[in-house]
Amino acid sequence: MAKILVIYHSQGGNTKSAAKFVAQGAQAAGSRVELREAEKAKSKDLLECDGVAFGSPDYFNYIAGGLKDFFDRTFYPTQEKVAGKPYVAFITHGGGGKAKGSIELLCRIFKFKKIAETLLIKQRPDSAAIIQLKELGKKLAEESTEKNHE
Repeated sequence: MAKILVIYHSQGGNTKSAAKFVAQGAQAAGSRVELREAEKAKSKDLLECDGVAFGSPDYFNYIAGGLKDFFDRTFYPTQEKVAGKPYVAFITHGGGGKAKGSIELLCRIFKFKKIAETLLIKQRPDSAAIIQLKELGKKLAEESTEKNHE
């Protein structure tokens, strides 16, 4: 059974809602899931998971400061230890959505393995977005389980 970590920052609740749907998708696929606010997540959480999902609102065409702080705090303690770990990402936005490039760049620097396109969710997830978010979680769980059994 894969252990999935869903790390997110949310001020208005949209990204938290999206994170919960990603977690539900991973759980439905048989994974254990830990949902963590970025400010409370630690290097240990990242090292102990088999796959990770990152969620952020788009603020000024960049990821939220809380998630950026997580990347800053965990880079050196996890450097090279997380290379190849599967990841997915999702961005909530009010019309921009350009933070996608920022989150993908940070994940490349960490050498995570991108397994799906970053989802861009406009505002609160609607029924179509909920399906996509659950599928994203399921795909991460399946990929992480395969990696776990290599």
